[in-house]
Amino acid sequence: MSNEFNFEADFDFDEEYDEDLAEFDEFDEELDDVAVRTAIMQKGNMIALLCIKTATAGAAICRVDPREDRPAVQIYDDAGAAVEWFTKSLRTSRVNGWNIVYDGLPLQG
Repeated sequence: MSNEFNFEADFDFDEEYDEDLAEFDEFDEELDDVAVRTAIMQKGNMIALLCIKTATAGAAICRVDPREDRPAVQIYDDAGAAVEWFTKSLRTSRVNGWNIVYDGLPLQG
């Protein structure tokens, strides 16, 4: 009997994306008042991730879309503009049929 939950990926997520996400992960190393928000979205059998880190010195948004080869990271000088883009992106995703299954602090563990 097969177990549908035994999934073996054909790539190593840690090796393939570490370099792309390095800027996003290091964004808050020297900044105070960093806020982080994570949204997990689902559409059919696809899962997507949208994260934002904001600080007084700017913001960073990371998008992981299953239809894209790599995650996309955008750095903003203006945190307000990044929050507007993040909010608009979530709204557009819902219009396009994505369900937001989680929206809050980053999941740990």
